[in-house]
Amino acid sequence: MLSILGDRTYRHLFLAQLASLLGTGLTTVALGLLAYDLAGDRAGLVLGTVFTIKMVAYVGIAPIAGAFADRVPRRALLVALDLVRAGVVLALPFVTGVWQVYILIFLLQSASAAFTPTFQATIPDVLPEEDRYTRALSLSRLAYDLENIASPILAGLLLMVMSYSALFLGTVAGFLVSAVLVVSVLLPSPQPSEPRGIYDRSTRGIRIYFGTPRLRGLLALNLAAAAGGAMVLVNTVVLVRGELALPESALAWTMGAFGTGSMIAALGLPRLLDRVPDRLVMLAGAAALTTTLVLFAATILAFGLSWPLLLVAWLVAGVGYSAVLTPSGRLLRRSARPEDRPAIFAAQFALSHACWLVTYPLAGLLMTLAGASTALLGLAVLASFGILVAIRMWPPRDPQTLPHSHEDLPIGHPHLAEHGGHHRHAHAVVIDRLHPEWPG
Repeated sequence: MLSILGDRTYRHLFLAQLASLLGTGLTTVALGLLAYDLAGDRAGLVLGTVFTIKMVAYVGIAPIAGAFADRVPRRALLVALDLVRAGVVLALPFVTGVWQVYILIFLLQSASAAFTPTFQATIPDVLPEEDRYTRALSLSRLAYDLENIASPILAGLLLMVMSYSALFLGTVAGFLVSAVLVVSVLLPSPQPSEPRGIYDRSTRGIRIYFGTPRLRGLLALNLAAAAGGAMVLVNTVVLVRGELALPESALAWTMGAFGTGSMIAALGLPRLLDRVPDRLVMLAGAAALTTTLVLFAATILAFGLSWPLLLVAWLVAGVGYSAVLTPSGRLLRRSARPEDRPAIFAAQFALSHACWLVTYPLAGLLMTLAGASTALLGLAVLASFGILVAIRMWPPRDPQTLPHSHEDLPIGHPHLAEHGGHHRHAHAVVIDRLHPEWPG
């Protein structure tokens, strides 16, 4: 897996991602503690609102940003967005009211909604071979997982000697380091796309997404992952600080358990995906995550909540969560032409976060009104629904090459000439101008 770091461009991009994630992880811990200071036992509801605002920004901004990402030099765009994010986070330590947090989070996440899909769409151009790209995906997932471990540990150590407000400065440093690393490399130019209107450009990725069966299944699995992830991200601070009355550092260690489980999965997935289809791996991960929620709720009802129980549950949940999310880039890469990749990655970013837009407030509301067991079971029901829809939408046999016919094309059309001049032929299919619908 680490051999792909021999590519200088990818190595710098990976390190930029790592720096950005490490800083963001410090803010995740600090936001939880800030919410608890501002709202006390209603911190879950505040965090649910914060994450909902984040998702609104992601869902609304990402498709528009993806539509124009190929019109702007990638390096300049990524660096500018890093600087914007650093400036916004710099203001967070000075807030005095919840409404100020809401405004700053919207600005921060609007910049991230433009940055992340552009960054993700760059990697397949840097590493065009599928086996290397698969390992890059696992390494990227590993970066997220290392952040989930390293950031809480670092936050826990820092909280022993300073206020949590100082953690926001770590995020600023992470964004600045990311900008420097991106500046240090030349990035591939975006593939030119056909001239289109604003509406067509803004919706193209979403139309490709919904026109592809495997991606409809991916969206359903995103819902399952979001249900489990929302329980962890929104309600861990309430479980640790409120119900267990543990110190601030315990929150960092508990989040670290979730990251450890996710890292374990990421380390094993490259070899597993060489032998096992993506669909089976992702469905198994979603099932493991859902089962963990149910068993955790049952154990709390029977024996009560304990910190060791919480750590084990979050560890296993992290394994299932990573198994769902890590292979998603492979599906996106094989489902769009290079010139459509920014749009399809932006669509994945927006649609997957639309799932979080549902699960974040639901997690906070269920926890606030009905307690941990009800929140766990309610989110498990939603995750189960996602699994069932994915099984229905994503056929077990999902070949890349499909036979189909072009009766509407005249003899001599360049596309027919590429395939022996026959109206009926077979090749790798993606939704595009010549293939507006998936072959039946």
